Amino acid sequence: MQVISKWRLFNFHLFSVVPQFTKLPQIPISQYPNPKKTHLYINASASRTFKSSSEASILAKKVLFMPPGVEPEDITEDMILPGSNIVVGPYAGDAKIKEVEFVKSSNKPKDCPKDERPEFAMLGRSNVGKSSLINSLVKKKDVALTSKKPGKTQLINHFLVNKSWYIVDLPGYGFANASEAARMDWSSFTKGYFLNRDTLVSVLLLIDASVPPQKIDLDCANWLGRNKIPITFVFTKCDKMKGGKAKRPDQNIRDFHELIRENYKHQPPWIMTSSVSGLGRDELLLHMSQLRNYWNNE
Repeated sequence: MQVISKWRLFNFHLFSVVPQFTKLPQIPISQYPNPKKTHLYINASASRTFKSSSEASILAKKVLFMPPGVEPEDITEDMILPGSNIVVGPYAGDAKIKEVEFVKSSNKPKDCPKDERPEFAMLGRSNVGKSSLINSLVKKKDVALTSKKPGKTQLINHFLVNKSWYIVDLPGYGFANASEAARMDWSSFTKGYFLNRDTLVSVLLLIDASVPPQKIDLDCANWLGRNKIPITFVFTKCDKMKGGKAKRPDQNIRDFHELIRENYKHQPPWIMTSSVSGLGRDELLLHMSQLRNYWNNE
């Protein structure tokens, strides 16, 4: 039986996939020389004048993630986290990580901790930089095992943060060198976790911004949406600029948004990060804090 968490119920309208193909306004991304000053601009102009407040409200609902306690008409530019579409609301705070400890590895969802603490699941294609991002968030090098061999994480790993909430490191998907049995088992193994984990606040779906949008990432995002599972797109490797005719990370992110909008009624929250430069680290933790604090207070 599928378990629906209170956060999932609240965000049903944000994450449901609908059979529509309406194109929403483009979200250009302007990246400045200092990556920490990346800003979001709607319709390429922060100074656009709307004909009415209702027009601005409709646009905000379509392209911005508005947390509980925020109304579209109250949003100002400084409320939007840099390099994201995430609005900071009244539940944001207590974002600092003071301590982290490994709790356990589980080979079945039913074996995961049962202490009712809220948790965030890290998911992504193998070699997306998941372990590096976890280590960056907690500011420790060896919390999550970083390996040159993609697909190293094979279990559900729980890390307790500040003795109050969990970061969950899930097995990566799409690793071609894994055995066929292991690849087939990923579906039931990880999907079972998503569908039956009522303490799951949100899935942080990591997307490699240094490469063009991948079908396997889009399929994963759409599956999560169809099952009403809260999701935040975390774009990794945003510091990487490949030579030749390869697109820049901001261009790959824009292309990903265009594709994902074909199925999502509203734009899910998203943020740009880099484990190398630290881009997006503090902003992602602040976003997680407002989701977590709302979850704890409801």
